[in-house]
Parts: sequence; C-alpha cells; structure tokens
Amino acid sequence: MPRRKKIYEGKAKTLFEGPEPGTLVQYFKDDATAFNAEKRDVIEGKGVLNNILSEYFMQGLGDIGVPTHFIRRLNMREQLVRACEIIPLEIIVRNYAAGSISKRLGIDEGTRLPRPIIEYCYKDDALGDPLVSEEHIAAFGWASSQDMDDIVSLALRVNDFMSGVMRAVGIRLVDFKIEIGRVYDGDFQRLIVADEISPDSCRLWDMETDQKLDKDVFRRDLGSLTDAYSEVARRLGVLPKGAVPMAKPTLIN
Repeated sequence: MPRRKKIYEGKAKTLFEGPEPGTLVQYFKDDATAFNAEKRDVIEGKGVLNNILSEYFMQGLGDIGVPTHFIRRLNMREQLVRACEIIPLEIIVRNYAAGSISKRLGIDEGTRLPRPIIEYCYKDDALGDPLVSEEHIAAFGWASSQDMDDIVSLALRVNDFMSGVMRAVGIRLVDFKIEIGRVYDGDFQRLIVADEISPDSCRLWDMETDQKLDKDVFRRDLGSLTDAYSEVARRLGVLPKGAVPMAKPTLIN
C-alpha cells in the first residue's frame, strides 16, 4: 500500500493528502505541548479523544448551519476534511477571564466578562503567535473587512453553540480558539471553521467546582490529561462509561 503524502505537520495533528481531490486526512497525535512547545510530552490516547470530540462539535455546528471543513471521521485517529486556505490567524473568544488576558489586564481568573471578547493572534510559532489588532490584519492583508465581519459572525455562532452544549452537561466554556479557512466555488469565496474544536483548543471548567477539564491540566500539572478529556467525552455521551481511550496501534512485523 503506497505511503500517503504528508502535507503538513503541526504540534498536535498531521495532514495527509486525501483520497479525493480537494480533501485531506487529518491525523490526531498524542503529543501535548504548552508555552509555545517549551513544555511537551506524549499523552497516550489524547489523539483519540480529540478526534471524537472534534467530530462531535463539528457535526453539531454543521447541523445548525455553521460551515466547517469536517466531512467524516475515518477511524479512531483520523478525519476526512475539506482542503482550504487557512487564514493565518487564531480567533480567540473569551467569556471569562483566564490565562493571558488575566495576566495582561490584571483581571482575576474566573471573572465573567461583560460580553464575549474576540481577540486575534498571528499564527507564527517562531514569534509565539503574537496578539494583533484588526488594524494589523487589514494593513498586512491577512483578511479583508468583509472577511472580518464573517469571522466575527462565525466565532459568535460557535460560541453560542458551544456554550449551550457545555452548559447542558455542567461545564463552563471559559474561552476557545478556532481557525478559519477559505474555500472557493468558482469565483465565489466563503469562510469555514477549520482545524479542530477540542479540549486542546478550549478552556472548560466544571460549573460547580471549577475543576479544569482542558489543556490547563497539562500546562499546570493538575493531574491526568486523558482523565480530564475523558470526563468531557463521557458527559457529552461520546465515550461510554468505563471506556479507555485507545493508545497508538502496535505494528506487528
């Protein structure tokens, strides 16, 4: 069987050429990184959990009319997704103060913000994904004014959906980040939600105890990352009680 062509490898995922034109295979790795990859480890089963959780959220968004790159899950670690041109921005939506905004503005973690705040970071690992303004985005041509209107609309729709889904299972959506891609149908361009939506890209706190159920468990050495992600999956009904995430397959010669 011919080896698939690798298109891109990031910290947590690898993209391979898809079986049909205009598609890619997105593989979820077990690698965990924090602080711009200064802290790293391999967490067995993390990729499996992120795959099934991202599938759940992407399908849910599609069901309410939010366009995404997701086509279908192929197996425990891979998804078939639509190829798109990624806008070089991370779009961050904050409902509560946590992480960098608390440090920058001196706001206590857990403080509810007056309204959802959208921030943008320029995607460049070498620069540490710096915070940028809409002025930077317009000046450097990363996105047009119409693109920005569409990005804000998509981000707030994702926030409404995710907040409701999480609240229903006793989880507070503190913040999250998404990536947006461009797809073309002839001369017509539209924007879609791409990359992933998982506990890797969200801050999720138990509504009663404020227990962290996201990558802060790894960042801050708060316990088992797979236990935290498994708890989210169980509450959402995508992981049966008592199930153990599948580790990497063992190759037999």
